[in-house]
Amino acid sequence: MLSAAVEVATYRIVAEALTNVSRHAGARSCRVGLTVSDHTLVIEVEDDGVGLSDVRRYGVGLGAMRERANELGGSCTTQARAGGGTCVAAALPLGKP
Repeated sequence: MLSAAVEVATYRIVAEALTNVSRHAGARSCRVGLTVSDHTLVIEVEDDGVGLSDVRRYGVGLGAMRERANELGGSCTTQARAGGGTCVAAALPLGKP
């Protein structure tokens, strides 16, 4: 069972990442993955789009995803995928075992 804070953060991070794929990536496909490892919820949103520009301009959406994860003691990163595309990866702690 997830806490309400983790549920909301997960929903918002995935929603923002999918919005970015739709608006900016020019992707043909996108994958959303959720896994639990070591009492951490791992979120991955990967696309096969144009990838990240050499000059990264973090907008409100990317900042909001990082902030949501940080508020829970987690992290959120955005990186280029080998072969093209982008991966947004967030790790949200689930509490004590």
